[in-house]
Amino acid sequence: MGLEEKLPAGFLLSTVEGLAGYMRKASIWPATFGLACCAIEMMAVGTPDYDIARFGMERFSATPRQADLMIVAGRVSQKMAPVVRQVYDQMPNPKWVISMGVCASSGGMFNNYAIVQGVDHIIPVDIYLPGCPPRPQMLLNAIIELHHQIETSPLGVNREAAAKAAEAAALSATPTHQMKGLLA
Repeated sequence: MGLEEKLPAGFLLSTVEGLAGYMRKASIWPATFGLACCAIEMMAVGTPDYDIARFGMERFSATPRQADLMIVAGRVSQKMAPVVRQVYDQMPNPKWVISMGVCASSGGMFNNYAIVQGVDHIIPVDIYLPGCPPRPQMLLNAIIELHHQIETSPLGVNREAAAKAAEAAALSATPTHQMKGLLA
């Protein structure tokens, strides 16, 4: 005759999940990964005008082992793609990714062999942030949206299964250079 039998089914688990989600969203440390002009807008978010510290993110980590959010800001070249993947693999779980700017999201105006046509071909992306370059307010909005995702995401094995499924779907997607238009 324990506490579990007196409470409605799932009550205690959902409360713990909710509390853990609330704590996780308030303690995100982003990794510094600015590759182009979008990085200047990302740096602007740390200034007092936008104050990213109110979200508990004032510490941009220079090492991936202490970061749980990667903000890919700018275009990713073919030479940089393995480095992006290596930094992502070195981050501890759970980890999230924001693709900042149209170049990181889809290659942007650089539709050639040297630029990866979307960082989602390398790593799974949680939030896509459009714009060239996106304003700091847009990055703050993307961070708030990511907070909602983190707060409602499941814990434990369910989170790992969802992350593996998202990564498998991202890596098996058709590369954009093989796509044949909107109606194909």
